Amino acid sequence: MTGKSILSVNAGSSSVKITFYTFENPPKVVANAQVSGITAPPATLKYTRGSSNHKEQLKESLSTPQDAFKFLLQRCFSDSNLSEVASADDLAFICHRVVHGGDYKSSVVITEDTYHHLEKLEDLAPLHNFSALEIIRLCREELPSVKSVTFFDSAFHQSLPDYVKTYPINQKVAKANGLRKYGFHGISYSFILRSVAQFLSKPVEDTNIIAMHIGSGASICAIKQGKSVDTSMGLTPLAGLPGATRSGSIDPSLVFHYTNEAGKLSPASTKEMHISTAEEILNKKSGWKALTGTTDFSQIAVEDPPSKEHKLAFEIVVDRLLGFIGNYFVKLDGQVDALVFAGGIGEKSALLRKTVVEKSRCLGVAIDASANDKGPSDDQTVADISKAGTKGPRVVICQTDEQFEMAYNCVLTHNDDTKS
Repeated sequence: MTGKSILSVNAGSSSVKITFYTFENPPKVVANAQVSGITAPPATLKYTRGSSNHKEQLKESLSTPQDAFKFLLQRCFSDSNLSEVASADDLAFICHRVVHGGDYKSSVVITEDTYHHLEKLEDLAPLHNFSALEIIRLCREELPSVKSVTFFDSAFHQSLPDYVKTYPINQKVAKANGLRKYGFHGISYSFILRSVAQFLSKPVEDTNIIAMHIGSGASICAIKQGKSVDTSMGLTPLAGLPGATRSGSIDPSLVFHYTNEAGKLSPASTKEMHISTAEEILNKKSGWKALTGTTDFSQIAVEDPPSKEHKLAFEIVVDRLLGFIGNYFVKLDGQVDALVFAGGIGEKSALLRKTVVEKSRCLGVAIDASANDKGPSDDQTVADISKAGTKGPRVVICQTDEQFEMAYNCVLTHNDDTKS
């Protein structure tokens, strides 16, 4: 589609990333921009276009993701070097990452109906959907001529079997309130599956992998014949692995022993966003930050940890990963093509990869120490770090790219919309 571009938006609670792509198959990056530190000012702008990089601390007060998104758009539209996207008229689609999509099986174009349906879902994931929906609201008001398409982190896991996604609780209550396992990081897993299958020269539908998306939010997924058959996150992204500020799976009763305020609204709640004290504690005041005082895993994953708390935090992360790897290896009947490390920490922490693989050696996995230490080069989507001659699953690093995955699927799904 000549001259038009796609904008991919990924909004978190403290950062907003946007990427402009050409509308072609595959899409090519025109420019990347990101504002981070919204919740811990001063905010920082990072900006890349081709080989030029720019970074600055912002004087502007950007207190919400919408403010940051608006600022990024204006900055990009007014950049004389970015003639490809001089205004909203140059945009064909805006792709939004929405964490919780309920029962949606694939991406949806935002209409009055789909928008209101997403509003109803907000209570299932107030900490995660709110920022994205605020930006969708803004786009509807300020860029009404550009179609917004939402991509859901939960959609990839719609293939979970009933016995995996059902919680053993009263099913009338469960169905009335949508209480089941949904799973997340699906946009990332979709990218990982396609990229790793291509790397292994296998059709997607013949590919079996155990994929780990390990960042400040972390999860793991068992993929059998190209379909998600189990994943560590649950009704919300809190279940499963610990994160920077998330507890991961704990005894559900723990929070009531932690505080008798658990069911009350947290002081962090607003008129639009209702968060219980329990959600606030387990999502924002737990994880390795609660153990070590830092959210930066690179300070924890070191050969000589600065404290016994740092060592403990690292061992907990490794232990929980091993629990799921063993579980999923059995669920995949030992038929595993690759163990995949992805996400900011999975891609960067050689020590974490080394430790996890060494402790999984009974599964036949082993890594090449120098390939692991080197990691992937910038232009390498998938890097094989397996030890030569091992007969077990390959061990690979995949540099996941959720922004690209949305743009790629947008081109595939909406190519015909743009030919009129």
